[in-house]
Amino acid sequence: MKISLDDTYFMKKALQEAEAAFEKGEIPVGAVIVIENRIIARAHNLTETLNDVTAHAEMQAITAAANFLGGKYLINCTLYVTLEPCQMCAGALYWSQISNIVYGTKDEQRGCTTMGTKLHPKTKMKGGILEAEASKLLKQFFIEKRNLN
Repeated sequence: MKISLDDTYFMKKALQEAEAAFEKGEIPVGAVIVIENRIIARAHNLTETLNDVTAHAEMQAITAAANFLGGKYLINCTLYVTLEPCQMCAGALYWSQISNIVYGTKDEQRGCTTMGTKLHPKTKMKGGILEAEASKLLKQFFIEKRNLN
């Protein structure tokens, strides 16, 4: 059986990262960065673990991918992330010149499109890939968090 290396395949990998964040008590956002159908970075939110508000999944993935490539630009790379990037992450993605951003569920309150954040002119973005799965994990996390407090 041949595996199709498409947006759904890579978003499932990002969801695995989000599940790892969930298990650590982190907001369950996961990300992978891909070049030529090869995952070069995997990350999830670590803001609580590192006590660092900038330790979002995307930021961790950008750093890992840049280290892998040996340079700061992520041209010809695609970021798969379970939640639409926030303004901070979109800004970092702008500077990285990433070619594509594919996200799962939209962040209606803090997402980069709601906030009017500009992406690099050559960056393409699309959302809604495994949206229900990504949204369900986030909702489950916040329900559990509220019930603990």
